[in-house]
Amino acid sequence: MAEGDNRSANLLAQETAQLEEQLQGWGEVILAADRVLRWERPWFPGALLGVSSVVFLLVYYLDPSVLTGLSCTVMLLCLADYLVPTLAPRVFGSNKWTTEQQQRFHEICGNLVRTQRRVVGWGRRLCTLKEEKPKVYFASVISSLLTVAWIGQQVHNLLLTYLIVSFLLLLPGLNQHGIITKYTAMAKREINKLLKHKEKKNE
Repeated sequence: MAEGDNRSANLLAQETAQLEEQLQGWGEVILAADRVLRWERPWFPGALLGVSSVVFLLVYYLDPSVLTGLSCTVMLLCLADYLVPTLAPRVFGSNKWTTEQQQRFHEICGNLVRTQRRVVGWGRRLCTLKEEKPKVYFASVISSLLTVAWIGQQVHNLLLTYLIVSFLLLLPGLNQHGIITKYTAMAKREINKLLKHKEKKNE
């Protein structure tokens, strides 16, 4: 068991080191984005929502076709991939890269690798469920997709995308400041109270 844990830790370290090497040109930008996403300053959440709102209002106003929107998105990604590694050192000053920044960059890369592993793990669990319990797999997948389809039918596509993107942008800050933990604990307490109340009624 210990040998398996060591092998997993070594593999995680290797994958993290590879990702650090691949993202080295984006280091300063990633650290700046990390500070904003974790709400290091009180006005960062408002700024995130403001930028997200402006982008979605622009998309709503221009109303591009799917092909135009996809082309523009890929074009912006290509421009960022080309320009950021070139311009970032001049803007942020790579000579000021400290041990603390390197440590934080290492942590971010480690978190990204762990997240990727979780997603792959969920996919494997789904495949295992399909093989071992095909009826449960079929029922759960179909019901989930029907729910998502119903939500998509009730809410406008752009509004739904805006809400999802805004939530994902705010999620690291909500998690960092313990807001998610706080409200999850409150919800659990309320559910437990309701269950206890029902048990008393049944008795």
